[in-house]
Amino acid sequence: MSTDSPSPDVRPLWSRGMAAVLFAQFFSAFGDNAVLFSALALLKHEAYPGWAAPLLQQFFVAAYILLAPFAGPFADSLPKGRVMLFGNGLKLAGAAGLLVGLNPFAAYALIGVGAAAYSPAKYGILGELTSGDKLVKANGLMESSTIAAILLGAIAGGVLADWSVPGALAVCAGVYAVAAAANLLIPRLPPAHPLAGASLSTLFADFSAAVRTLWQHPDTRFSVIGTSLFWGSGVTMRFLLVAWVPVALGLADNATPAYLNAMVAVGIVLGAGLAGALVRLDQVERALPAGVGIGIAVALLAMVQSLGPAYMLLAVVGACGGFFIVPLNALLQERGKETVGAGHAIAIQNLGENGAMLAMLGLYTLALGAGTPVLLIAPLFGLGLSAAIAALWVARRRQR
Repeated sequence: MSTDSPSPDVRPLWSRGMAAVLFAQFFSAFGDNAVLFSALALLKHEAYPGWAAPLLQQFFVAAYILLAPFAGPFADSLPKGRVMLFGNGLKLAGAAGLLVGLNPFAAYALIGVGAAAYSPAKYGILGELTSGDKLVKANGLMESSTIAAILLGAIAGGVLADWSVPGALAVCAGVYAVAAAANLLIPRLPPAHPLAGASLSTLFADFSAAVRTLWQHPDTRFSVIGTSLFWGSGVTMRFLLVAWVPVALGLADNATPAYLNAMVAVGIVLGAGLAGALVRLDQVERALPAGVGIGIAVALLAMVQSLGPAYMLLAVVGACGGFFIVPLNALLQERGKETVGAGHAIAIQNLGENGAMLAMLGLYTLALGAGTPVLLIAPLFGLGLSAAIAALWVARRRQR
């Protein structure tokens, strides 16, 4: 009688499928960031008020929140490469809508719908292409690809919008088309959880059960809270920089805020690489001091009045962010795959992250509407973020 134990799940980090996912993710994220700065330039060109910029992002975020109960089951019920293709197709349609004069809020919401469908698939497929022991490294590659795209996409969007807003939007549509073509190179993997005869009520019940399961698990609850704080603050800081540049630096172009956001991306690439090399799934608490550092660095931004120190400080913000987010993402994917399925887990993560974005952007929009100086908003925002992550750190230590 054989006493051999089952062989462990060992799959390589690099494969044709992984290369196709990273290639497609680069162009999709490039388009996301280029189209944001192009859309902001469009609002400026059409003389929308200042509070319209964060409101535009809220239309994008609302799509994530409204579709959260459906995005995870959708990603898990079909081959994830085809789900990514569908998401990029919707993004292409939204960019084309901006180009031809569709209402910018409606067109950007359509891009948000595409992103909501795309996100659970792009992260969930990592656990299907490689084994759990390589997930942190796979996430490091995904985040590095994403942040390199943020770096180049933000710069391209700002620079092209200063040249021609319609030209910038046309480039964004072309980039989404390239991303969709790359999705066709991803192998057709079997669906993780095929759905048979699903109705709205069963989808809501399924999503509610998955939310309860993840919230009751200490690792997934910790990950969702941490990543929500990170992305909620990250999106808000993008708009904070757009308002901060003309006040602190006296520059009114579209390119400078894009360059500064790109410097954050450079830092995230470095931080993500360090996290992939230094942090294992059982050591995620090592990432929390970096999260506290994000808020402190943002608070110091209020004292900066020239470009050189601003670039250095924002690189620090990015490095802390990359080191913070990569282990938490990997932990959620691994524990999520073990409990409710990776697609469900990422959709629930998206709900938390976009709920945080909506809340933070809402507060930021209200502060701007009330006439609060941006040089006061920055330190309050940064210190509040540090306090929230410090509280998460204390709670995690008590739990452990």
